Amino acid sequence: MTEAEKPAFVDLITDALAFYRRDLSDFALSVWWQACQPFTMEQVRKALTAHTMDPEAGKFAPMPGDLVRVLQGTVTDRAMLAWGKVHDAMSSVGAWRNVVFDDPAIHAVIEDMGGWAKLARTETKDLGFVQHRFCESYKAYSGRGNFHYPALLGGDADPSWAWTAAGLKPPKPAVVGDVELARQVYLGGSNGGKTPISIDSAVKLAISHEPGAFHRIGEKQ
Repeated sequence: MTEAEKPAFVDLITDALAFYRRDLSDFALSVWWQACQPFTMEQVRKALTAHTMDPEAGKFAPMPGDLVRVLQGTVTDRAMLAWGKVHDAMSSVGAWRNVVFDDPAIHAVIEDMGGWAKLARTETKDLGFVQHRFCESYKAYSGRGNFHYPALLGGDADPSWAWTAAGLKPPKPAVVGDVELARQVYLGGSNGGKTPISIDSAVKLAISHEPGAFHRIGEKQ
């Protein structure tokens, strides 16, 4: 969660504890925030609801540790399911073809790991290490609200302009998972890679500094 979501988070925790006739002190709030910040608001809300409806645990007011235990298990499960999806695609799609998954976090993680073509060529002896790295990175991304990711994971068939120059149509990317969700992932991604780079940003940076802070190539400093 982000700082902008903190007021809504405070209201959520306050209401949840009020259900058990418990007050929320400033110290308790700081602990709750630190414990739950790595997760999304929706994940925290669902975890609180699940705790309240549990026949045994629901008899007692939730503690931060209770939610973290549930949430970490949930995120770990999601990471393993995501890895299973990627692992299947590594063999069924292969390194040559472009691919679009139905989860933006998968795109971000694979980009960080060197790209689709490299990942799809992982040797069997390295799968354990790669799986661990993927799952840890996936958990980090899935706990963030917004992040940049590539719209499409390029295989060896990229770049598409090479096909066009030869008078051929580029091969369509393989879609892994739900088609509609994958379409949304593609539309919401960046065509220039995961990290946005802008020349305009450098220009604004130069303007914001005092005269003489930057120099032209060839000029003496």
